[in-house]
Amino acid sequence: MSVNHGANLYNLSSKYGFSKEEFMDFSSNINPFGTSKLAKEYVINNINMVSMYPDPDYINLKKSVSSYCKCLDENIILGSGATELISSFIETINPKKALLISPAYSEYEKELSKINCKVEKYFAKCENDFKIDTKELILELNKNDYDLIIICNPNNPTGFTFSKYEVKEILESTKSFVMIDETYIEFTDTNTYSSTQLVDTHPNLFVIRGTSKFFSTPGIRLGYGLICNEEIKNNINSNLDLWNINILASSMGEIMFTDEDFISNTVDIMLRERDYLVKELSNIKDLKVYESQGNFILCKIKSEDLTGKELREKLIPNKIIIRDCASFDGLNEFFFRVCILKPKENKLLISELKKIFN
Repeated sequence: MSVNHGANLYNLSSKYGFSKEEFMDFSSNINPFGTSKLAKEYVINNINMVSMYPDPDYINLKKSVSSYCKCLDENIILGSGATELISSFIETINPKKALLISPAYSEYEKELSKINCKVEKYFAKCENDFKIDTKELILELNKNDYDLIIICNPNNPTGFTFSKYEVKEILESTKSFVMIDETYIEFTDTNTYSSTQLVDTHPNLFVIRGTSKFFSTPGIRLGYGLICNEEIKNNINSNLDLWNINILASSMGEIMFTDEDFISNTVDIMLRERDYLVKELSNIKDLKVYESQGNFILCKIKSEDLTGKELREKLIPNKIIIRDCASFDGLNEFFFRVCILKPKENKLLISELKKIFN
């Protein structure tokens, strides 16, 4: 994994003499409680299915995603992780000019650069606590002729999130394609913030989701895109490999998306722990803490006596890893991000930060 996408535990364990498992990785946005027990048990009890081909039409998996996202199953595109679908969509629509809501995940710009797309950025401002006024954004859209607008919702790393009503307003104010990356949406109130229910009625909307973060399954490489635009949908599907989702990922997906106990328990615990971390971090006078709807929290060191990178280095000997955010366009060296881990680990993080800053 690139250092710009989080910690490389292999390098750190070699450098500091800790095992990878000993580290408390607050730089990783993955659900720390693991994946659906029902899904894991199904795979264990049906391991002989590896000798079978998956259903090439993935009918049951699409039904599961459709019920989960409240959209038509015919508008679902399956991919080997969200990144494959981001790449496929951008390559398919081939935009000449794109607007990127920033700071943002670096892969968007990387994919746009592959096709020589002109990239312009609309920066959420620090002085506005990284909140974006929808009407001001729409004014910007109306000034320019963009082929594509990319929004990470909730935004990584700021945590700001447009409501589905604001997304609808954006969609209806532009003819541009709008790609909404909902990688972290399940850590929010999805009824308020998710755009999946808009897919069936807005042909210029493409919603990206994956299972790596909320369902804690980066190893199975399962992502899905939602779009009703027939031409784009057919074009993307025609360029995907047959059986691009392996049978283990397909089977786990069928069950994960219907495991209501896992979903509700994860949301309850993560929101409670996020509230705890926001409160405790805000009590450290040298930190500015930004409101977040994601499973991560952006902070800025106010004193400027210590950079995010230096803070990270101070915490590593205590087996704690945070994310230095200087690599995000629009943020400086005093920003860092922490993700939400288990209660005991969150308390240890706060304890060590208080020792450093007090």
